[in-house]
Amino acid sequence: MAANRITPQQVNRDQIFGMAEKEMEYRVEMFNKLTQTCFAKCVENRYKESELNMGENSCIDRCVSKYWQVTNLVGQLLGNQGPM
Repeated sequence: MAANRITPQQVNRDQIFGMAEKEMEYRVEMFNKLTQTCFAKCVENRYKESELNMGENSCIDRCVSKYWQVTNLVGQLLGNQGPM
């Protein structure tokens, strides 16, 4: 029976892995939203070329930059609120 006991270290390790898994899910979801948003905003529906043109590249760079800035700002604002 003693072998079936869960130690505090095991609980802590499980919590850490759970938090890491949630963080990874969040980052994948954020990347997918960023990709969809910037692609829809910057790339024409009718593809004329196989590569992005200079205007599309520039638009995507600005879009991604703004997306990260807003994400960081929101994260900071939420972090400054503290527990409710």
